[in-house]
Amino acid sequence: MNNKSIYSESTIFAFRKTIFTPLLRPAFKKVIHSIFFNFFYKQHIAAFLPGRTPVTKVDHTLDEKIPFIPSWITIYIDFTQFWIRMISFFIRRHNRKAFVPIRDFIYSMADLYAFAAEVYTKNFSTTKRPFYIGRSRFLLLHTLDPHLMCIPSLHVMVVIHSYLQFIELTKIFKEEELLKEQIEVMRQGALAITAAILFVKQHSVNCIPAALYAMTSFTPDLFPPQEAQKFTEMLFSPAPKADIETRKNKVHPCAAPEIKIPESDQAEIKAHILKLYFQFLEEGKTAKHWRDPLLNFLKTYNIRK
Repeated sequence: MNNKSIYSESTIFAFRKTIFTPLLRPAFKKVIHSIFFNFFYKQHIAAFLPGRTPVTKVDHTLDEKIPFIPSWITIYIDFTQFWIRMISFFIRRHNRKAFVPIRDFIYSMADLYAFAAEVYTKNFSTTKRPFYIGRSRFLLLHTLDPHLMCIPSLHVMVVIHSYLQFIELTKIFKEEELLKEQIEVMRQGALAITAAILFVKQHSVNCIPAALYAMTSFTPDLFPPQEAQKFTEMLFSPAPKADIETRKNKVHPCAAPEIKIPESDQAEIKAHILKLYFQFLEEGKTAKHWRDPLLNFLKTYNIRK
């Protein structure tokens, strides 16, 4: 087996395999339906028919300490391909033996979108997003995303779920030690995309702890508070140099643009993320439903500011 990075994998190969493999095709249909229904359809309906569901502005003063860096759009826009490449990676390595675990992974991604939508259907959220079309990817972003699903951040949830499931798949195939560098590449990719959503002003710092809390609620065994804290503490840290063939790919975390936030501001942002995450976690212990702490936050946020 070669030592090429997961970033060298083809998403086209993954689509071909999931569409034309009978065992994978139902999962492919479910995830496509879940993404379009729970993310695109519900947002666009809310945008065209405003007033049916409350919309809360969730900007925070700490957002002003994060510069708008358009070059990070390349990293940000990779969040979908980030998990699709996993399909190619494991099928190429294990062929038919990978079909069942990959099928389960695809189903879990469909469930993740529906899980986050449990908040959106009750209360949408948005932030101040600069209208910038100096790069073509921003035009695509403004066209496709009405920007009404900020809390919890699905982008953050998707990339965290992806690197966690990557680890689980390496365990299934007994390759955790063999692929430890790839695991770190996946974790760094998730961190880079999480930073990117802030640098392209797609989310507020408030959206990240909401996503971390949602992930602890969705997969508590895989994303306990210790992992959430570790992930937050690593945020904004440059990715370590990789020995595998990856850095030529401009979306790889090693190729991420320079992070331009003073260390004192980084510390303040991380402290806020962790404080809000643990607040949600504490409230969730006595809540009737996992989403209640997030909905309470949205309902009272503008009052408390």
